[in-house]
Parts: sequence; C-alpha cells; structure tokens
Amino acid sequence: MPGTSPHLSSTREPGELGLIAKIRQRQGNKPFPGLAKGIGDDCAVLQSKPGEQIVVTTDLSIEGRHFLLEWHSPEAVGHRTLARGLSDLAAMGAHPVAAFLSLGLPPELTRRSRRQPSWMDGFLDGFFALARTHKTPLAGGDLAQTETAVADIVLVGAVPRGRALLRSGAHAGDRLYVTGVLGGSSVGLKKLEELAAKRRYGPVRLSPKMQEALAAHVAPQPRLAQGLWLQRRRIATAAIDLSDGLSTDLAHLCEESGVAAEVYAEDLPIATGATLAQALHGGEDYELLFAAPAQSRVPRTIAGLAISCIGQMVPRRRGRAEVVLRSRGEGQPLAPQGWQHFRSI
Repeated sequence: MPGTSPHLSSTREPGELGLIAKIRQRQGNKPFPGLAKGIGDDCAVLQSKPGEQIVVTTDLSIEGRHFLLEWHSPEAVGHRTLARGLSDLAAMGAHPVAAFLSLGLPPELTRRSRRQPSWMDGFLDGFFALARTHKTPLAGGDLAQTETAVADIVLVGAVPRGRALLRSGAHAGDRLYVTGVLGGSSVGLKKLEELAAKRRYGPVRLSPKMQEALAAHVAPQPRLAQGLWLQRRRIATAAIDLSDGLSTDLAHLCEESGVAAEVYAEDLPIATGATLAQALHGGEDYELLFAAPAQSRVPRTIAGLAISCIGQMVPRRRGRAEVVLRSRGEGQPLAPQGWQHFRSI
C-alpha cells in the first residue's frame, strides 16, 4: 500500500508483500468516481467534482483502549474501525471518497492455518463489508509489525463548497435533535464484559442472535444518509457525531457555537435496557446530534431513522452551566462525563 515500509516487514510468510497482495485482492479492481489511482504506487490519486470541497478525518483504534482481543471479534474491530471515520463524514454532511488504513499487528494475528483464517482475515471481512455498503474504496495505507494491535483509519470525503455541516453554526433558539436511540453501545459493552467474566478460556464467542442483540456496540451504523439529507436541505445549523457521549459531544458543540443548551430528560430516546446515565454519557453510539432553527420542519424520520427533539440552544450567561438537564421542571448542570482521553491531566 502507498507508504509501506519494507524494513518493517517480516521475512517469514506471509510477509508484508503477501499481506499487501491479500488486501489488494480483497479490495478488487472496481472503479470508484473519486479514486483515479489507488493501491500500488507511492501515493493514491484522488479527484473531486468542480464545486466540491474535500474533508478529511483520522481515528485511532488501539488494542486495550478501543477494543479487546478477548471481547471483540476481528470482524467487529474491522467494522468499528471504518465506522468511526464514516461517522465523522456523516456529521459533516459529506459522502466518502476514499479510505486509508494503517495496521500495526503482532505476527500471530496475520498467520492462518488450513482450518482457521487469521485474525487479520476476520478484520478485513468486517472492514470491507461496511466499505461495500457505503461504496468506500480502500486507496492505501501502511503495514507494520507491532507488539500491540493498532488500526489507524483516514477517511477522505467530499461536500459541496460552503455546505459542510460544522459544530460552530448553532444559535440561541435553535432546537436540538438526535438520530436513533442513545445508550445502546454502553449496554452492549456491559454485556460483553459479563460474557467475558463467565467464559473459561479464549475470546468471547457470540451467536448470531447475540451479535444482533449487541449490534449497537459491535456493528454501529454510521448515519451517512441522514447527514447527507441534512446537508442537502440546509436545515441543520450545526452537527456533531456522538462518539464520546451526549454530555461530552454537546459540550463541544456549545463551545464551538458560543451558546449553551438545555436537554429534556423525558424526551431522550433511550435504547432498550439502557439507563439515563448511559444515554447521557455512554460513548460510541455514533448517532448524529444537530441543531436546527425552531421554525424549520424537521421530520420525525430521516432516511428511515427516527429523529427526536431533545432540547434547545439558549444564550450563554455568566454563572450559568453550559448545559442544563431538565427533568420534571427541575434543572441541574449536565457536566461532560462521557469519554475523554487524558482526563486526569
């Protein structure tokens, strides 16, 4: 893949060149509109339509921090790696152009037998299944031998010039909306933890029925269709994806827009089995949170997904909490208690 480092490869089979060939085979030769030249050269060549702007996002997935080999299947890790980046594009109202994947893997995760595919094979199964769903070509990346599994995803998207959804456009008086339901990923993670505690040895094995029940966590769906709908109709004044939890991501939106917010607890769409705390602070839901003018007609569903009005943007005032949670007429500060790296620093 573009940017690979020969000096990091292993001399034993399958070796870096063999792994690259495997990935190229999985990608296939299907042409994509925004990809003029993909895997095979030092750089990929991308092209956008006149009047479009390019948006770029990157996200790290690290073993022990974002996934556990004993808990998460390789297919789930591959799916989630790509979903994280696609969700960022969704929040910008962009469509995907290309993906770049850099993998750092211990050698044992690349080895396969006659009876058992490698961990990397499963990772690519999950990755490419989601890539095909959203017509996202893998244009390049990097491979390295590491002690800990690491996946770094870079997503390139395109959006009409001046039309990208930003975090900074919300105004006091705008209503606050969210797609789907909240807290489902936290419920799935807790269930995985319970299953891991009961197993005698080896990684957690999920039946198809259990995989479906835990889909919000193991196979989150990026809301690209909903983001494109909002961008094309110019309804949203600001948007962000819920990767770190509603309380934390709403604080980001308020900070960038220079406003405060009120959230109505009774109006939150809480996932089955989730608590209010999980809906407010649980991360990795990958739903879209957006603001829209009060006079806008926001439908109850967008591209088949339920939309809920959960609050409103209000003026920022000295001495008042940035975000207030209202329940049965009472208000209390809603501190950002979702995921934050380096919280203790």
